[in-house]
Amino acid sequence: MTGTAPGTDTPLRVGLVGYGLAGSVFHAPLIGATEGLLLDTVVTSNPERQDQARAAFPDVRIAAGADELWTRADALDLIVVASPNRTHLPIATAALRSGLPVVVDKPIAGTAAEARALAALAEESGLLLSVFQNRRWDSDFLTLRALLAEGRLGDVQRFESRFERWRPQLKGGWRESGDPTEIGGLLYDLGSHVVDQALALFGPAASVYAESDVRRPGARADDDTFIALTHTSGVRSHLHVSATAAQLGPRFRVLGSEAGFVKYGLDPQEAALREGLRPGPGWGQEPEPLWGRIGAGESPLTDGGTPVPSLPGDYPAYYAAIVEALREGGPNPVTALEAAAALDVLEAARRSARDGVAVAL
Repeated sequence: MTGTAPGTDTPLRVGLVGYGLAGSVFHAPLIGATEGLLLDTVVTSNPERQDQARAAFPDVRIAAGADELWTRADALDLIVVASPNRTHLPIATAALRSGLPVVVDKPIAGTAAEARALAALAEESGLLLSVFQNRRWDSDFLTLRALLAEGRLGDVQRFESRFERWRPQLKGGWRESGDPTEIGGLLYDLGSHVVDQALALFGPAASVYAESDVRRPGARADDDTFIALTHTSGVRSHLHVSATAAQLGPRFRVLGSEAGFVKYGLDPQEAALREGLRPGPGWGQEPEPLWGRIGAGESPLTDGGTPVPSLPGDYPAYYAAIVEALREGGPNPVTALEAAAALDVLEAARRSARDGVAVAL
């Protein structure tokens, strides 16, 4: 599925809705660095963020609300939704009904049913609907996927994934709100990443068990959550997301019948983008001390195992794939139905944590 796109020599004109963390740190820089894309309009009602967008992209148009985009839909080729979670579904729906392809930041919606309904609308409209699951292009994920493809671990038995932070003080804002309409909390934030990665690597989940807590004084949304998946393939995934981890565990610990792989430290791309760096030569490369190790019967903390050179992280590949999908009818890098499958797991995790039982899918 594609949208109406100009000739191959003319960039696809992008309307970006939202210029907070997601819009300013991730989407705008990646759109700006992608051949074939032009950041045409940024939607934000915040004057300070409007000034920031103009400083970073002097030729960009500024709109105070997304409705301004629909009145000039024929002057745009793609909408990117990077606004607060509760707005993802209505804005993506309006974009599709205006005849525009859409990229939506995760989570695409609050429920799997809503995600599937949105996917059906895109299908009926013949328009691309893609979900920005950028962590599929993390250095560690790409490296692990290559190890699995090469069979270097044997049959994987357990996949441990941690996305942990030490943030004992609340930052405020909708992400920490206890209002369910905001779709906040770590389960739907970082949990969207670790669940998507587990499903991408090891296939559908058959059952879900979760423990979810609100640890920090004054917090209203979950900030320390554990999710256990049993995949239909037989692999068990143990996934941890936390804002209260005083000591950070390994990002990945993958145990197979022949060897294990352990990797510490986060992919460097987010930190680079936050620092104002942009994709170019050497982008996404990790220093050797952060490489993971593969081995058996040893600990990487005592120099056990063999270092595995990290493949470069490649967030720009996502938007390059979007251009190919719109220009050439190439594959959608992350479909809404894949996002719906992850939401099935997140919804089951929420029920499991509430009721203290495993939930079959």
